[in-house]
Amino acid sequence: MDSEVGPLRAVLLHRPGNELTRLTPRNNDKLLFDSIPWVGKAQEEHDAFAGVLRSRGVEVLLLADVLREALADPRAHAAGVRAAVDDLRLGEDLGDALRSHLSGVGATTLAEVLMAGLTFEELPAAEGASLVRKIHHRHDFAVDPLPNLLFTRDSSVWVGDRVAISSLAMPARRRETALLDLVYAYHPRFSHAARAYGAHSAPVEGGDVLLLAPGVLAVGIGERTTAAGAESLARSLFADDIAHTVLAVPIAQARATMHLDTVCTMVAPDAVVMYPLARDELVAFTLRPDGDGSLRVDGPQPFLHAAAEAMDIEKLRVIDTGLDPVTAEREQWDDGNNTLALAPGVVVGYERNVETNARLAEAGIEVLAIAGSELGSGRGGPRCMSCPVVRDPIGNKESLT
Repeated sequence: MDSEVGPLRAVLLHRPGNELTRLTPRNNDKLLFDSIPWVGKAQEEHDAFAGVLRSRGVEVLLLADVLREALADPRAHAAGVRAAVDDLRLGEDLGDALRSHLSGVGATTLAEVLMAGLTFEELPAAEGASLVRKIHHRHDFAVDPLPNLLFTRDSSVWVGDRVAISSLAMPARRRETALLDLVYAYHPRFSHAARAYGAHSAPVEGGDVLLLAPGVLAVGIGERTTAAGAESLARSLFADDIAHTVLAVPIAQARATMHLDTVCTMVAPDAVVMYPLARDELVAFTLRPDGDGSLRVDGPQPFLHAAAEAMDIEKLRVIDTGLDPVTAEREQWDDGNNTLALAPGVVVGYERNVETNARLAEAGIEVLAIAGSELGSGRGGPRCMSCPVVRDPIGNKESLT
């Protein structure tokens, strides 16, 4: 994988499941959702999204399926049980009881627990008294659900022929990486996949990682990805010789701009759709290997200039979000910038972002519009909901001009 826009061949999605039914007004903020989604409608919208991808020749891998298939391996099953049971939370006796129970269930049941969690009411019966069980309400979570699994972009990202397992910053999402670790370690499809980054490193999330061109990445630094994470990822990519330039791009630490791909995504080899305020405000620090095993850090300079220079093109075309400042702000909030490229000049976007989609069409970009009234309740668009696994190369430099 060397770009954001090469023809997409295979992608990892997660169809919304029972983990979303766990959301309530009591816990949705903690679990990072802005509202309570209508789960059935979210599933319909997601099925339509997957259908659009398949209609364009993209192989759709569903996380629940590949997780179940991976858990058929006894080593993965044991690792899954370890990921589900937190002794520091449950106490030794209750933890042992749950561990014993889950060790005896099949891959389908274990996968469901890992994704949708367990309440104290759903825990297996155990001998002896447990203060932990008695003191918790029966609807409290003994194993937290993972409603943000929907956003598969964040938990892993492919660079070259390697996969980087994200180190997720928010407590509600940290256990997601254990599931992706299982899939990439034990599913036969990924048995030969080398790692570009590990889940126990400094925080990096896939929504902050843009593959601008072969060997060139931009990494947002903000609410989710830290400067230490961006630097660690750069060192890893340079050591593996799968990148030569990483642009570290500070972004506002706010809910509306949680990742770099909330303000900027690529829609063609030389073009981005971008929130107008970001056009003037974003800067980049340029990281390159210094030849002696360390880093050279230059900048900051305007992001668009740094990106074009690193990509070795004259200029990066910018297609603005929205029509005016108010519309731009509304459509940025509604993931107007968060497009998924299926090929150069072909993207999937939410249908509600009418003005942004019109601007893209005027710029020669084909927009495959999908519904997202319920899918967007966790603040994520088509790019957030997809982890590309295989893309064709975008071609040579001459094809960009």
